[in-house]
Amino acid sequence: MAEQGGNESLKSSSLGPYEEAMEALSSLITRRTRADGTNMGDHFDLLFDYLKMLDLEEPIANMKIIHVAGTKGKGSTCTFTESILRNCGFHTGLFTSPHLIDIRERFRLDGVEICEEKFLAYFWWCFDRLKDKTDDNIPMPTYFRFLALLAFKIFAAEQVDVAIMEVGLGGKFDATNVVQAPIVCGITSLGYDHMEILGNTLGEIAGEKAGIFKNRIPAFTVPQPDEAMHVLKEKASQLNVPLQVTALLDAKLLNGLRLGLEGEHQYLNAGLAIALCSTWLKRTGHLGDICLEQTDNLPEQFIKGLTSASLQGRAQIVPDQHIKSERSNDLVFYLDGAHSPESMEVCARWFSLAIKEYNPDQALWHLQPDNSKFSHEIVKTQHGERGSRIKSTPILLFNCLTVRDPQLLLPRLMKTCADHGVYFKKALFVPSLSVYNKVGSQPLTLTDSKVDLSWQFTLQRVWENLMQGNKVKSTDNVSEELKDDMEMSANNCEHSAVFASLPIAIKWLRDRVQQNQSVRFQVLVTGSLHLVGDVLKLVKK
Repeated sequence: MAEQGGNESLKSSSLGPYEEAMEALSSLITRRTRADGTNMGDHFDLLFDYLKMLDLEEPIANMKIIHVAGTKGKGSTCTFTESILRNCGFHTGLFTSPHLIDIRERFRLDGVEICEEKFLAYFWWCFDRLKDKTDDNIPMPTYFRFLALLAFKIFAAEQVDVAIMEVGLGGKFDATNVVQAPIVCGITSLGYDHMEILGNTLGEIAGEKAGIFKNRIPAFTVPQPDEAMHVLKEKASQLNVPLQVTALLDAKLLNGLRLGLEGEHQYLNAGLAIALCSTWLKRTGHLGDICLEQTDNLPEQFIKGLTSASLQGRAQIVPDQHIKSERSNDLVFYLDGAHSPESMEVCARWFSLAIKEYNPDQALWHLQPDNSKFSHEIVKTQHGERGSRIKSTPILLFNCLTVRDPQLLLPRLMKTCADHGVYFKKALFVPSLSVYNKVGSQPLTLTDSKVDLSWQFTLQRVWENLMQGNKVKSTDNVSEELKDDMEMSANNCEHSAVFASLPIAIKWLRDRVQQNQSVRFQVLVTGSLHLVGDVLKLVKK
């Protein structure tokens, strides 16, 4: 393994070893727009200089890589793919983004995030070598580029059998696209996102994603809008890429089990993952005892991989673990990092069904994924006779980046929920806790008097206008328990409130639950994976 070094100029005796690494990593964050075609991919060719500096050219050429791009479902597809191949007995490496709580989540070996000791050793080996060899002509790589290089270093040094690489943004100029000869490529569902970088039409976006296609390397995608599919097929034809469209996984093939990732859309991602794994096994000569020829059943290893896969922040249900009573199930967070119009609709559908299924007044069966076997843990609650008089109250906790259009996101969310008979009693808008120019753990303070809430007020106005325009039935009976004690909010309206910080909003929710014995809050957290990660930090022990 690499020896741990360290750049002395970036080290401080007051910081621990991990914090020192996070300080060094933070120094690579820039405010510049990420790579796109207008700036020649922000000097994309520099990446090949970095590979030379890190002696990674040959290891990457020898690596058996699965490369996945797309707008929605990249992380889920990669997670399914890794889980399947791990359950087939292979030593796996998985690189995904973003992380929710800890940067090490991005680098997984055999399904587990890399340990701190290994992370630090590989981190400083790469960082110090690049510091020594870069100059004014070839500057240090930016944040995401460094992380992608680090992933390649980790997977090469750990001698993984397969590396599953999720594109960070776009495809053509993404840092992961230094891969010249992957075993197979995948493109998940395409939609409108990062249009300021990737283009304003689905065709332009598809063109960027198809940038990961390589000459004669097989590729798979899911059903796409006509405009996007036309571009994908055209790009594939130019490179002699055999492009195939995969179908939804038939749930019957799971033999009565459920996918490890919740939501109907996951059957699309699972279908793509199966095609990627099957092709990887065939092209690497690893078919062995794994029978893939029958279409009416799946190999046992595939079923186990699909049903045991897990991914934080996507259709995840987490009861608040800090309520100081036995009533921990009376504040439940439903977390999904949806941030495009299409994924917002999928998220709303999942939430609407999940709050009806999730009934903590009865014994619940939770599938506990682990690497070797299935175990079922029965979770019992102590609500008993209170169950019949408890009132479930849907709450929205929302934030999104300013490059998103809330006029596209919030109506899709509200309408889809309403179509399923779910009406939010209150929408809470909060600024992000995450500091975008710093990596690592920042203290989660209750408030910051200097915080700019103008964007949250904009989101609130959009929501209030929607509520007034729709006159949905939640407007008729705003819950009494939500009318009181609003002095903690920065701005309270009839159907929404802005809070100066996420911890204040969480404290307000906890106080309401503690003070009202007859209410259970079901809080949908969405709009941003950063927000989801911040909530997880606050509600998980």
